[in-house]
Amino acid sequence: MVVAPEWSLFAGIAALVTLTLVTLARASQGVVTEQPAPAPAQERMSPELLLANVALSQGLLAVVLALGAWYAAIPLAALGLGPDALGAGAVLVGVAVGVALYAANEGMALVAKRVGVGYAEDLRELLAPASAREWTVLLVAVLPIIAGFEEFLFRSVLVGAVAAGFGVSPWLLAVGSSVLFGFAHGAQGLGGMLVTGTLGFILAAAFIATDSLLVVVVAHYLVNALEFVVHEGLGVEWG
Repeated sequence: MVVAPEWSLFAGIAALVTLTLVTLARASQGVVTEQPAPAPAQERMSPELLLANVALSQGLLAVVLALGAWYAAIPLAALGLGPDALGAGAVLVGVAVGVALYAANEGMALVAKRVGVGYAEDLRELLAPASAREWTVLLVAVLPIIAGFEEFLFRSVLVGAVAAGFGVSPWLLAVGSSVLFGFAHGAQGLGGMLVTGTLGFILAAAFIATDSLLVVVVAHYLVNALEFVVHEGLGVEWG
């Protein structure tokens, strides 16, 4: 028996998850700004604790959203998880998009700094691994969870599912979801929100063009991973 999707129910669940994420993001912004960088190590949250907190909070929200999609019988194709959306081809496209987005991210961040628009890197510095084990946790567990959850919410659900369920233009939804995506990264300052929102729209465009969640998850992961490895691992600062 085919069960009709409960679009309105799922939209409500997605709205609740989005509100929770934005609230947690704004709270983390306060934590970042309240921790002075030169403070002694014992007065700051350790990278391991911060990484665990991020992974746990976003992982739980991802589970809630996934269970909501299952309970509401949302078609996998509407979420960018159809049979043609997975596989090596999607991974390769994601890698290409991710590398291009990383270059764009660095360029926009550099411009934001030069024109005096606030672009804070405190959160990345607080999460910077201090040991091989922390690097492994970051690259193998935390960043995949972040990329998977944020793309599932902001692109797969807020663009793909809402467009399929309510007949709204995916491009209009891409704009709205990108604004929310940027707002959820307030810890990076105004410049960071503008850059992140722009990257979010490009990711939404990639999702619409490929109809693949895997493509944008891989791309998102690469942007974050390269940023950590280049700046915190290799100590490279452009410009």
